[in-house]
Parts: sequence; C-alpha cells; structure tokens
Amino acid sequence: MTNTTAAELIARSNRLGSDPRVTNYAGGNTSAKGTETDPVTGEPVELMWVKGSGGDLGTLTESGLAVLRLDRMRALVDVYPGLDREDEMVAAFDYTLHGKGGAAPSIDTAMHGLVDAAHVDHLHPDSGIAFATSADGEALTAKAFGDKVVWVPWRRPGFQLGLDIAAIKTANPQAIGCILGGHGITAWGDSSDEAEKNSQWIITTAEDFIAANSKAQPFGPALDGFGALPAEERLAKAAALGAHIRGLASTDRPQVGHFTDASVVTDFLAAAEHVRLGALGTSCPDHFLRTKVKPLVLDLPASATVEESIARLDELHTAYREGYAAYYDAHKVEGSPAMRGADPAIVLIPGVGMFSYGSNKQTARVAGEFYVNAINVMRGAEGISTYSPISDAEKFAIEYWSLEEAKLQRMPKPKPLAGRIALVTGAASGIGKAIATRLAAEGACVVIADLDLAKAQEAAAELGTSDVAIGIVANVTDEDAVQSAIDQTVLAFGGLDLVVNNAGLSLSKSLLETTVADWDLQHNVMAKGSFLVSRAAAKVLIDQKLGGDIIYISSKNSVFAGPNNIAYSATKADQAHQVRLLAAELGEYGVKVNGINPDGVVRGSGIFAGGWGAKRAAVYGVDEDDLGKYYAQRTLLKREVLPENVANAVFVLCTSDLSHTTGLHIPVDAGVAAAFLR
Repeated sequence: MTNTTAAELIARSNRLGSDPRVTNYAGGNTSAKGTETDPVTGEPVELMWVKGSGGDLGTLTESGLAVLRLDRMRALVDVYPGLDREDEMVAAFDYTLHGKGGAAPSIDTAMHGLVDAAHVDHLHPDSGIAFATSADGEALTAKAFGDKVVWVPWRRPGFQLGLDIAAIKTANPQAIGCILGGHGITAWGDSSDEAEKNSQWIITTAEDFIAANSKAQPFGPALDGFGALPAEERLAKAAALGAHIRGLASTDRPQVGHFTDASVVTDFLAAAEHVRLGALGTSCPDHFLRTKVKPLVLDLPASATVEESIARLDELHTAYREGYAAYYDAHKVEGSPAMRGADPAIVLIPGVGMFSYGSNKQTARVAGEFYVNAINVMRGAEGISTYSPISDAEKFAIEYWSLEEAKLQRMPKPKPLAGRIALVTGAASGIGKAIATRLAAEGACVVIADLDLAKAQEAAAELGTSDVAIGIVANVTDEDAVQSAIDQTVLAFGGLDLVVNNAGLSLSKSLLETTVADWDLQHNVMAKGSFLVSRAAAKVLIDQKLGGDIIYISSKNSVFAGPNNIAYSATKADQAHQVRLLAAELGEYGVKVNGINPDGVVRGSGIFAGGWGAKRAAVYGVDEDDLGKYYAQRTLLKREVLPENVANAVFVLCTSDLSHTTGLHIPVDAGVAAAFLR
C-alpha cells in the first residue's frame, strides 16, 4: 500500500478490531480522509477510505476499504431526498467511488464522510452499548463523560444519522465523540492516533463508570436450581441435548451449531432476571441481525432430565415460531422481504450453556459471541440503570431492511455440502484423509477421527481453522470411545449429518496362517467398529430428524474371492451387508446408507504402507513399487485407483443428486469384472 493515510487506517482498524472490549466480529467501521494523486489529472484529490460493507476491522486489508472522492460524497447532501427515501443514498455512494476495486460502501458511509474530522471510528463496545441501552442513557452520558461525549437519540443507520452527527460535532467543538442511543459509539480525531485514543478513552471511561456505580447483583439474586452444573455434567448434558436442539433450529433450513458453557452465560442463566432480560432481546443492530430478535430460553432448572428438557424444548420451540411469525406479521409493510425463518438462532439451557446457530460454523460461533456481548451489555445497563433496548418495530425495520436483504442476496451461492456435518473415521491419512478433504472443500464441517490424535489434528489443520475441521482420537473398537467421538462432533458443530466408516487395516495371510488374533483384530476394527459407529451415529440422526447419510468404505474383496485374504475379505463382506441391513432399517428416518467398493488403492494408503502392500505384491509376484500399476493393468479401464477417486464417490452419494438412493454399493475399481455386483 502506497498511501500512508490508508495504511494508518488499516493498522488502527486491526488494533481496534482485535480487542473484544472494543467491538465484535464484523462490527463497527473506521475511516480516514487524505489526499492522493488523481491518475487522470495528475492533481491532488481529497479521498476518504472507509471500511466497506460486511468487512471485519480485526482482519481488514486494503481490498476491504471503499475509497470515495470526498467532494462528490459530500455533494450528495444537495440531492438528499429526505428521511423517507434515504435508502436511495446507498446506491448513490457508487457514483462517488474513486478508482477500481475495493469494497462496497456500507450504510454508515455518510457518518464518516459528513463528520468534519479527518479520522472517525464507529464501534460497538459492550460498555458503550450499556450506556446506549440504559433507560436514562442521556443523563448517564452527561454524568460519566461531561461535555466530551454527546448523546444521540436512536436513529436507524443511514444518511440522516450522518447529518445528525455532523451537526452535533459542529455544535459541540469540545466533544470527542458521541453515544448512539440503542446502538454504540462514534469518536473522531484530527489524526489516526487521536481518533484511536478518543475511542479508547470513551470505552475505558464507560467501563470505569459502570464498575464504580453498578449495583452488586445486576441480574438479580441467584435463582434456586439454575446454577451451573459441574463441568463434566454440563458437557454430557449438552451432548445429549445438542442434536435435538439442532433439529429444532433447522426446521426451516439446515443449520450448523456452536456450544459454549462459558461462565458469562451460565452465570446469567443462574440469576433471577434472566427471564425478563432474555425476553427483551438484544439492541445493537449487529447483535440482533445475528442472534435473532430474542433467544429461546429453556425454563427448567439445571436438574431437569434430558427427557424432560427435550419435551419442554419442543413446546417452547413451537411457541417461539408462533411468536416470531406474530412479530413478522405485526411489523411487515408492503414490500417487506419474505420471512426468512422462524427458528431461534440462540438457545439457552440453564446449568448447561448456550447453543448458537448459523448457516456455517463461523456464523454460528459469531452469533454466540454476539449474544455474550449482549449479556455484557445487559449487565452494564442493569447495573447503572434499567436495560431498555430499541423497540421490536425498530428491530424489524433493520432485520427486514431492503438494504440488509440486498446484502444477503449478494452473498455467494453456498457450496453443495454447506450446513452439513461429517465424521470420517481413520481419516488422518490415505482414503479417509482424501474423503475429509473433499467434503470440506464442498462446504461440510468435518471431524477427522483417528487412532493417532496428533496426525488427526494435523490433517484437520491442513483443511482450515476449527470452523472447518477438527481432529479427534477415536478407537472404533471401543464402545465408549465411539460415543465420545459422536459427542465431540455434536459439541463441536451442533450435530451430525454424514458418517463415513473408513477406519480399517489388513493382514495378508492364507487360511492356515491366519490366527484367531488376526481374525479378531480385523473384524473388531471394520465389522464391529462400523457397527458401533453407525449405531451411535444413528441415534443422533434420528434425534435430529434431518435425515443423513452413512457411508461404508468396503472393498471389491467383499464380493471377489482372492487368495491369502480370508480375514480381510470376510470382514469386508460383513460391512457390505451392514449397508443393506441399515438401509432397510433407517430409511423411515430419511437416513441413506450406501457403500463404496474400492480396489487396490496403493498410493497414500496407510494399509498398504503398513505391510499389506508388500505381502500382496508377493502374492502376485511383482515389486511392491509396481503394485499400483499391476492393479491398474488387471482392470477394464487400465487405470490406477487413487484415494481421491474414492472421495469423489463419497461426495456424489451424499449430494442431492442421489437423494433417492440407498442400499447401493458403488465400485471404484476401474473395472474388475470378477467383482461386478449381481
């Protein structure tokens, strides 16, 4: 980046955005005004760099900035058609842009451009929003900040708010910023350092005032029986409830989940006022756009059983959907976008914690983070006053704002497996790793389960952050370990949609050389292991009521009889018939069960690298290095089978294109006539 003003802005933005005290993910915006040489005239031109729509301050880069000509942007004041038509001004910003590329200007652009200050920060700190949502916020602002910070009554973000703040700054030259009622804070300065210093001063002063003046129990006294369960019990109950709650939250469309049992959540739910405050919902637009207008709160104590909790959650979910539909009907106007869904984004379970939901893991996690922000806001406001968020009518006006709808429509089309959660066993290498890689590339959240935890975590890290994949240890022969893997999947991503039984091993021995231990080992890992994984997964799939897929990586040896392969081939035949049996049993729940029969996947295979390859090469009388080529030459297509070929088949089986296919075995063997299914 060559412009020093823009470089300073990005550095300041990254510092502010990386501090959770200052703002939340993708919340707030910053700007800087300066000069640049116009490439057309060669003359200096005044520009404004401002964080674009949908960007995040903490990770902001040059491409995330909108760059506007300041004279043209400010000239829009002369054509502003008034409050009733102010949404038109967002499109007008496009005619003020300078150069090519950059981000789309956000609705807050006017606030930055019209305020007569070189640098402007608009932020959403919890402490600042606590003032903004206090019933007597204006008086408290004067008391806490004196005349350095000015109160601005709630107004929906837009051109008029920019005009209002500009006028307030002009009328109050001593002020360094303002509290935006119901919303957040805005600060300014003549330099980047001064703007950042003023933002931090407002935040720190608000924090100090709340700490010095807050009542001892902002959320009221402890509510008997609603305290946090011991950590192990919290997680166990969360895992037991998670799949069912995800199913409820996915009534309108599939959602990915996130769970937290952070003390800020459990402490809130343990206090008497959580019922009243939860019903009031959030206030800051960035909060409720992600958390929905209000959460669903289970009204049972922590001692309630899983069965009691599920029964009550079903009732509350029905009431929530009815309430949300009533909220929509009460506030919709001609031209309002269609209702986007009536399911909750936040579900609070006393004694346990919070489940949050979104179209992907990051969205779900961020929704939970925003509700934590909202809890902090409510604590601050209740401590110094009474929490008083903006009205439901105002929330609706933003939630179903035409500009918000346009932003949603600009989002890229989701990938084929977006919103789906996969568990792949034996996935740290070979076929399993290839499957996990393909599923993640197609949008799924993936749990890589393997005997080797370090390798599982390493494989997961190659796919992305923990919002994309996690690695866990799992011995599929152990019933408790399998259940733990399922529970970890539910806690990590909210539930489970796709299971791939891939874990396996093989010993190449003749009938007379095969020991009972050899037989038991292979049957325990593949036949028993697949059974245990499928059984535990089926409970989740049935509980969610979202259908799902179970896929077995069997083998062409499940139907092909070859020498020196008795234990391996027999257990693969066991797996193959499990496919048919489970397809028949789970079909009524919308769960598809299919299998894949690969042959001779040598490259990248953990099985072949572990000695199986050398023994199979000896059986066929070829060098081990040539085994893949040997397998290829005996096929009809003369092609070597790779892990990616198996992964491709898994992907096809779990897409909507094969939504009516169950009980099928797909050969991925390049054509082995002796293994043709009959």
